[in-house]
Amino acid sequence: MGHYDIVIIGAGLAGSLAAIALAREGHRVALVGPRPAIADGRTTALMDQSIEYLKTLDLWDEVAPLTAPLVAIHIIDGTKRLLRAPPVNFRASEVGIEAFGYNIPNAPFLEILERREAALPTLTRLTAAATTFDFADTEVRIGLGDGSTITADLVVGADGRRSPVREAADIGVHTWSYPQAAVVLNFSHELPHQNVSTEFHTESGPFTQVPLPGNRSSLVWVQTPRDAEETLKLPVDLLSRTIEYRMESILGKVAVEGAPQSFPLSGLTARRFGRGRVMLVGEAAHAFPPIGAQGLNLSLRDVMTVVELVGPPSGSRLPADTGDRFDGRRRMDIVSRTASVDLLNRSLLSGFLPVQAMRAIGLQLLSSAGPLRGLLMREGIHPGSALQSLKESLREKISRKSA
Repeated sequence: MGHYDIVIIGAGLAGSLAAIALAREGHRVALVGPRPAIADGRTTALMDQSIEYLKTLDLWDEVAPLTAPLVAIHIIDGTKRLLRAPPVNFRASEVGIEAFGYNIPNAPFLEILERREAALPTLTRLTAAATTFDFADTEVRIGLGDGSTITADLVVGADGRRSPVREAADIGVHTWSYPQAAVVLNFSHELPHQNVSTEFHTESGPFTQVPLPGNRSSLVWVQTPRDAEETLKLPVDLLSRTIEYRMESILGKVAVEGAPQSFPLSGLTARRFGRGRVMLVGEAAHAFPPIGAQGLNLSLRDVMTVVELVGPPSGSRLPADTGDRFDGRRRMDIVSRTASVDLLNRSLLSGFLPVQAMRAIGLQLLSSAGPLRGLLMREGIHPGSALQSLKESLREKISRKSA
């Protein structure tokens, strides 16, 4: 039986990044979970704050060659509704940065993390599944699928929507579903994307192209489940032509690479994000549709909070109330992000004319009002910065009036 300061259950992107971050601090860490049976064909757009964190973990130099910068986001109302919104352009230069973030293919990103895990002396990688959890006053005892047992001061559940850690800790969830599925794939194209992501809002959900290096892009195409099923059946040449048509040929001729994958869309929020010796990160804590590049960025903020709360090794057992403190620290960010993504997605699906009008008016304001657009961009890059910027602006105005 081995004892660790922290055991992380789930070896996806969120769990692997948490393990690396904590092991770099000097903690004895075990990362538990089997390797994925099927390579993840999706990509992840990491925003500026997340990229800065990768740099602190000394990962960015190896990850950067896989990525394409997002210098602008172009939103187009692709619906055929009576009330349509004007196009909206968000440019990173408007808020003084080179790029909002970078788009990274998941599978090679995870391979880089696995190599880094193997090089950290305080990190142990266990590929057996965790099967049992016994929460005692002084430690957590974890039974593994190979018959062995390990113990830990703290457990981080990074084990996805059906999290065994969350269930064992008796933490409930609020779940909901959407009449949607996301088709994801990569494709090459004739014309350069200029590092611009284009998002067409349709009646069934967003159709979003995100740049990859060279004349290549990734696609997240949200459809009805039946349409998604039919899309997966299309021959590659017909699928390529369909994507080109949907994109209004803005990137010229399109050629789909490999086989597309499809994922049903649903939402999940844990009733608590931590309790006692347990903390939940990633989709064990929160899950929502792939809109606005919020998923892994929110998960990385979970990881940052875990590392901050745990602190450097002190030589004594980690506190039994760490999970409760984590819950308090993460609640506002997770709840607000989940609600905003859910509201945006439902506004696209709604056939109710007043809802369509409100959405169109909102996008019109963003299109015409530069300061408002800037505040929204800053909030997307650095959560909480929009409110701070408003406070500072008000202070300056009050100071000028008082002078």
